[in-house]
Amino acid sequence: MKIRLSFHAALAVCLGWPALGQEPTVSAPDSIVVDGVPAISQSAAKAMRAYGAYRYATFADWHPSSASMLVSTRFGNTPQLHLVLAPGAARRQLTFEEDAVSDARFGPSGSDYLVFAKDVGGGEKYQLYRYEMRSGHVTLLTDGKSRNLIGPFANHGDALAYTSTRRNGKDTDLWVVSPPDPRSDHLVVQLAGGGWQPLDWAPDDSKILLQEAISVNEASLWLVDPKTGEKTRLTAQDPGQKVSYAYAQFSRDGKGIYASTDKDSEFLRLAYIPLDTRKPNYLTTEHPWDVEALDVSQDGKRIALVLNENGQSVLYALSIRNNKLTRLQHLPAGVIDAVHWHHNGHLLAISMSNANMPGDVFSFDADTGAVSRWTESETGVPATDFQPAELMQWTSFDGRKLSGFLYKPPLKFSGPRPVLVLIHGGPEAQARNEWLGRLNYLLNEMGVAILAPNVRGSTGYGKSFTQLDNGYLRENAYKDVNSLFDWIATQPGLDARRIAVMGGSYGGHMTLAVSTFYSDRVRCSVDDFGMSNLVTFLEHTESYRQDLRRVEYGDERDPQMRAFLERIAPMNNVEKLKKPLLVVAGKNDPRVPVTESDQIVGALKKQGTPVWYVMAKDEGHGYIREVNRDYLGYVLAAFFQRYLLN
Repeated sequence: MKIRLSFHAALAVCLGWPALGQEPTVSAPDSIVVDGVPAISQSAAKAMRAYGAYRYATFADWHPSSASMLVSTRFGNTPQLHLVLAPGAARRQLTFEEDAVSDARFGPSGSDYLVFAKDVGGGEKYQLYRYEMRSGHVTLLTDGKSRNLIGPFANHGDALAYTSTRRNGKDTDLWVVSPPDPRSDHLVVQLAGGGWQPLDWAPDDSKILLQEAISVNEASLWLVDPKTGEKTRLTAQDPGQKVSYAYAQFSRDGKGIYASTDKDSEFLRLAYIPLDTRKPNYLTTEHPWDVEALDVSQDGKRIALVLNENGQSVLYALSIRNNKLTRLQHLPAGVIDAVHWHHNGHLLAISMSNANMPGDVFSFDADTGAVSRWTESETGVPATDFQPAELMQWTSFDGRKLSGFLYKPPLKFSGPRPVLVLIHGGPEAQARNEWLGRLNYLLNEMGVAILAPNVRGSTGYGKSFTQLDNGYLRENAYKDVNSLFDWIATQPGLDARRIAVMGGSYGGHMTLAVSTFYSDRVRCSVDDFGMSNLVTFLEHTESYRQDLRRVEYGDERDPQMRAFLERIAPMNNVEKLKKPLLVVAGKNDPRVPVTESDQIVGALKKQGTPVWYVMAKDEGHGYIREVNRDYLGYVLAAFFQRYLLN
């Protein structure tokens, strides 16, 4: 007698779960729409749940007068603002919004109010709000419709600079408001394009330093008179090269600008640019790495700067008196997200994470050298169970040496291990040795090795490398991953017969492309918020983003480029995509419209390729709400167990 199991029963057997009729299953949250996803038992969800039970904290601002700080951390469904009075002190929650709150500034006194930014449902149309410190009352400062990005406060008074798309929905103009009086809100200058951001005020508040970002490889600095709106270019355009100015601040005497720039270099170096001559003096020429963050102390004596040394953040302090650069010790190794000096001139706040730490905030005392930990985020599984990744290298199809990070499963798993190739987004981003979140479950409980490559187009390895995938060079990045598959086949501890590919945003596009053009080399794939066709993506991404993205991917309005992009689109080669695919999307995504996911799912269903679809109605470009993140973790584990391990 032949016994036939239903798909759900077979999955239960494969996963070692009880039959569906014997145990309750986990329902998708009301906010999530699923298609093709099998039922998941509560016992399976429980096994994964501990790996999603972690918090993280990020620095938002120092209190102007006391040595306390504002951080964003999560105790409920979304991250909110908390006040921390001292290192290791309890986090006092201030905001209780439905959506995440992370970006905030204290008002000049610190005791009256703060200003925070918040969107709705991940749509990224951020609004600015005033929060009263005594009463907790919240007042909307912006129009409630446009996209507004918070900038710096003036050095004297309550003037806050910010950018807004209020005028036409596309261009990000410069505005100034005094938060205590919302009626003071006014347009300073109209700007063309979506890449503008105020960085700093001159010490006497006579000028606002403004950045104009054209692409990851091209950005300029401007000076704006906040009273007249007069705009003056500070950094000259160079017809011979694309130059970027990533971070910039006024010197405390107001005579110049400190900036990170790749002018005359492959890497972003720290430079001092006098306002009179505007000729840069480079201060970190001996370090061939990008300056990825900087902050000038309030007393003008020091600059904190972070160098990205082969994927690891290294913190330095530069003495402005003698230009001496000193590496700051006693911090954990990892990725630093932000540095900011306190008004007292000697306390430096640092946000960072690593493979053993989801994200926490530290301070460094420049006078004593002491390092203090302000937050210690909890994890459901001991963080010591997670091991840092190993730096690895492989040779691509054209002989170019590429690198990435390999996370190995515990030694309890014997034999060659299945591999998840995890492709970062951007593409102007970099895989780093950092916290994996729920993916640690794959390592510790499923024995899956995770390999995070930095293919051409990644940042951190020089501006020429970052441009190697632009426009017509796009397919070479796909080939880099195919060459990585060759490298995996040479590693005795890895199983080239069991490879999965996963990525988010542009990493989702790479996942779709690799899974389409090299389908015979992968077992299954996960596309998070990826573009299935760069033409339809460019046509429908938010208007304030289009020009920035066209520099990277190519201009779809040009007939020749359009034909090329259509030819390489996974959507137009969908018949080659034969292996199971999990697609994750957010309905409110302003960057990669949900239609990019819908069209690839529809085509795969039509041709019979196994496809699971998860779409959150209250999320945008990434899942923020913990209930949605938990459910997605359960689906990921079930998908990889079904299609990668078995």
